[in-house]
Amino acid sequence: MTTPNREAPKGPAAGGPPRTGPGAWMAGPSLEKPSNFTESGKRLLRSLRPERALIVIGLLLTTVSVALTVAGPKILGNATDLIFNGAISSKLPEGADKEQVVEGLRERGDGDFADMVSSMDVVPGEGIDFGAVGRVLLIALAIYLAASLLAVFQGRVTTKVVQRAMYRLRAQVQAKLSRLPLSYFDRQQRGEVLSRVTNDIDNLSQSMQQTLSMAANSLLTIVGVLAMMLWISPLLALVALVTVPLSMIVAAKIGGRSKPQFIQQWASTGKLNAHIEEMYTGHTLVSVFGRRDEAAETFTEQNDKLYQASFKAQFISGLIQPAMMFIGNVNYVLVAVIGGLRVANGSLSLGDVQAFIQYSRQFTQPLSQLASMANLVQSGVASAERVFGLLDAEEQRPDLEEPATLEHVEGRVAFERVNFSYKEDEPLIEDLSLTVEPGQTVAIVGPTGAGKTTLVNLLMRFYELNGGRITLDGVDIARMSRADLRSRTGMVLQDAWLFGGTIADNIAYGNAGATRERVLEAAKATQVDPFVRTLPDGYDTVLDEEGGTVSAGEKQLITIARAFLAEPAILILDEATSSVDTRTEVLIQRAMRSLRQGRTSFVIAHRLSTIRDADLILVMEGGSIVEQGTHDELIEANGAYQRLYAAQFAEAVTT
Repeated sequence: MTTPNREAPKGPAAGGPPRTGPGAWMAGPSLEKPSNFTESGKRLLRSLRPERALIVIGLLLTTVSVALTVAGPKILGNATDLIFNGAISSKLPEGADKEQVVEGLRERGDGDFADMVSSMDVVPGEGIDFGAVGRVLLIALAIYLAASLLAVFQGRVTTKVVQRAMYRLRAQVQAKLSRLPLSYFDRQQRGEVLSRVTNDIDNLSQSMQQTLSMAANSLLTIVGVLAMMLWISPLLALVALVTVPLSMIVAAKIGGRSKPQFIQQWASTGKLNAHIEEMYTGHTLVSVFGRRDEAAETFTEQNDKLYQASFKAQFISGLIQPAMMFIGNVNYVLVAVIGGLRVANGSLSLGDVQAFIQYSRQFTQPLSQLASMANLVQSGVASAERVFGLLDAEEQRPDLEEPATLEHVEGRVAFERVNFSYKEDEPLIEDLSLTVEPGQTVAIVGPTGAGKTTLVNLLMRFYELNGGRITLDGVDIARMSRADLRSRTGMVLQDAWLFGGTIADNIAYGNAGATRERVLEAAKATQVDPFVRTLPDGYDTVLDEEGGTVSAGEKQLITIARAFLAEPAILILDEATSSVDTRTEVLIQRAMRSLRQGRTSFVIAHRLSTIRDADLILVMEGGSIVEQGTHDELIEANGAYQRLYAAQFAEAVTT
């Protein structure tokens, strides 16, 4: 093939599926399945199965890192105890026994201070042991450094897990796009599909990157910190746990309200991208027909919907963080007050209370992180659902496991009682039979919507038949692989398609292994060479996707040269000369005659003057062949063809 499936006809005007125009496109029914966050979330997790080994390594690194981080406050608490005990001991009489000091304090009526001193590890008069404090601080520094290094390695592992998963997902989407039937793209906006392939996968990647690392770290931190809190003081741990149910309720309530907004946000993003893509590619026509204001209004409407959905999603989910912060501060106050009382009566050391306050902060922080992850999770799963919707779309019928092959194609094509319809209740082609001999040129003419382009699309297996069969050299094309069938076919469409690259690359697209000499031969044979040589960079002139550096007629010539270079057994020309002037058309017709030599050719034409030399002309109306024969035979028959020809001749005379 020389052109992608995207160039197939659009809408009933070309015998294609019904479409309703740009305005109704935007308001058309969505092809997305109903939202199912639970199932989409599970499916997303299942996509990580191939990375089980790396996930286990990441969890081990996270576990050790969290364990070291959790141990830090307790060790710092020991340093605080050494300083506090030394400060208290410096105020006690040197040389006295600790028990004697405590008894003395009780005799003076200072029982609270006596209780505190009795619970402390002090040597009266000794003071602060700065050497011991320094050693403890060095241990804490080493622990925190090790925890940080492990966290770095864990982040690297998580990044590899996520990016590998996204790599596979992109590959699945690309493979899926190649298996989707043309009818899928006829019903979907191109910008909407592109949004799923790019924006949604990128958003999913970012969401997974942040949530996977944060979720594991937060959950392990909660477990580790809770264990340390229970070890230090079950009473204070109970106080800290009182706020957990409240935190969970708040997060669930807020997350539940933000979920539908995230779904709407990404649906609106796809619609807005689709509108922008349509307006950008059709900018000239929008301007010519004075629809710029209307396009701007549609953009404003879609942009407003996206703004509203994004604002609500982000604002509602953003309420989680301040709510959790407030609950955490309440917990901090309760722990500080009760902990101070426990230190005063000697039940806890100052270092333990300090460590517990740090743990209470560490305990509420991961809870806040888990709660604030709701917006990331909601957004990521919403994008995943849209991507999965694409992956779950109905595919074209797969090729046979052992498809039929043709070593040499002569080009005999037969339509045997073919039936086809885009809608079940609206048949387009019924009981059509036709035989084309090798090397024949068959022209297909008829009014708009007669099914001309549909006929060649069925030959290319862009659509599957509802009944009957089409054979190539006696082999049912349904038994051949699509790639094999299309590799034998060259196609030039009315809408010239060029990709970003040089003119030489665009011509060579029809034959990847073609040499520069063969590219030049094809260009000369199809009248491309004269205008290319006038360009500063010649065949190395770089074209953008719209081919803006060459005219519409010159773009068509390049696509014809592409088909020439492909040397197909079957040639399909769908109004291939419609974009060129009369002089160029004459030159192209000469080139076409040599191009069609020895090849079975199907020519769809509106200009009947271009197909007078065809071996067979088919006149189609309403999906049926109403007349067939040569030009002279059909003129003599004085039927539908003669009326079409006379109408064009009369139009040419009046103009």
